Amino acid sequence: MKTTFKITQMIAVLFLFAAISFTSCNKEISDDNSLTPEEETQASEYSSESDAEAEDVFSNLFDDVMGVNDEVGMSGLGIFGQKAQDSPGELNRTTACFTVIINRLNTPNVFPVEIVIDFGSGCVGRDGKTRSGKIKTTYTNRMVVPGAKATTVFDGYKVNDISVHGTHVITNTSTSDVRQFTVVIEDAKLSNPNGNYSEWNSRKKFTQIHGLGTPNFPHDDIFKIEGSASGKVKRGNVIVAWQNEITEPLIKKFSCRWIVKGTVKTWRRSSASTSPWIAVLDYGDVNCDNKATITINGVTKEISLR
Repeated sequence: MKTTFKITQMIAVLFLFAAISFTSCNKEISDDNSLTPEEETQASEYSSESDAEAEDVFSNLFDDVMGVNDEVGMSGLGIFGQKAQDSPGELNRTTACFTVIINRLNTPNVFPVEIVIDFGSGCVGRDGKTRSGKIKTTYTNRMVVPGAKATTVFDGYKVNDISVHGTHVITNTSTSDVRQFTVVIEDAKLSNPNGNYSEWNSRKKFTQIHGLGTPNFPHDDIFKIEGSASGKVKRGNVIVAWQNEITEPLIKKFSCRWIVKGTVKTWRRSSASTSPWIAVLDYGDVNCDNKATITINGVTKEISLR
């Protein structure tokens, strides 16, 4: 009995030591104001890249939620339809390797309705990304109707090898003069197999600036995006909490899966937004590509978005 007790004690001590060692290896630098220039640069890069990664995942999700069919949105967007850069002038539909399940929540009424997109164990889209798991969206009305809301959650959902969690809410906040959607993302987390992650909370306004004259053809629609976000990123043993604001509206086209223009200013949560160590992400000059630049303290580098 005494020997068993000592072994149990020893195992408990070893687990505690391992936990302490693991925790001590992860350096939270969000509130550290004594960083070297190299550490400040690294923290700024990680923060800006984390936001860009999340922006890409959830901007594409906006298209998918809106594009399921004409009953809930505008058929043929996102994974459901045309990508003009693939073959201009043709309606190209993605390979139907996913299943769409429609659940009426208050029959015989059409709304509210839950739509589940099930990608199974893996579904490769026209964008080259492999999606797996499920996206579950509840719609209160067709999304072109002011006041309509679409709330999305995830069930084992992955984009390539990145696990996606959180709540994504689109609300039609249009007026008689302006077509607009408010997009709120709460408790989002993108997790990589190596332990790296990005946490993200965001509130944005999507205002349509082109394509209003062709309401039955959404592929020419262009939106400007305004707002801010905050989050936390872990890269290796470095953890940084950050916040940002869009300083030049982001330009989003339904015909392109990338943000094509705009700038975002990101800084460590404990440092002033006027610090020389802010990161300015520039999406470029409206070309549909995955290139952007990050400028920190006057030094610019090009990055490729996933």
